[in-house]
Amino acid sequence: MSRAALLVLADGRFPAGGHAHSGGAEAAVKAGRVTDAATLERFCRGRLHTTGLVAASLAAAAVLGLAADELDAAADARTPSPALRTTARRLGRQLVRAARATWPSPELDALAKAFPKGAHQPVVLGLTARAAGLEPLDAAYCALYESVSGPATATVRLLSLDPFDATGVLARLAPELDRVADRAVEAARRALTEGVDDLPAASAPLLEIGAQAHAAWPVRLFAS
Repeated sequence: MSRAALLVLADGRFPAGGHAHSGGAEAAVKAGRVTDAATLERFCRGRLHTTGLVAASLAAAAVLGLAADELDAAADARTPSPALRTTARRLGRQLVRAARATWPSPELDALAKAFPKGAHQPVVLGLTARAAGLEPLDAAYCALYESVSGPATATVRLLSLDPFDATGVLARLAPELDRVADRAVEAARRALTEGVDDLPAASAPLLEIGAQAHAAWPVRLFAS
């Protein structure tokens, strides 16, 4: 395992398309739910324990070798919003392109062939981590960090929030991120024997509703 590979995969400059997405922050800002660093922290904490946990468990399960088609179906079942399903597959398609160029792998090639329109991003993330020689916990950390760093970065643009304040939010959430990462890996290991239905299915209804509304906006800064 290479810790340097983890840094490459987790780097926001890795060409996986995440920079174009706000993780629901744009809709939350317009709705008045995110207005400053304090409300951003609450928003990110909610994502961490819901969609973040789900994504992290799916990614960890993919590293452990659970079938990609079963994990993709599980991800679909845990994403009620058509807009978010479309976004997840679009990001998965972009990630698999970047991953195949960076860490060539027969598994990634097979995934690209099986899902020409893209598999769900957390599933691709897990297989990418596996191709890079990383562990389930590494994949969980990547998924969780993405779940909070995307909104934090987007809010700097959306609210002209001080970048130092946004980074402070991420730092304060770090201990919780550690705990959620452990939970995600534990759930992924249980799924090896219990099946993918045993993976977390934590929901975030306001994110789903906000995503559907956001997709219909005529003008927006971010794709989702």
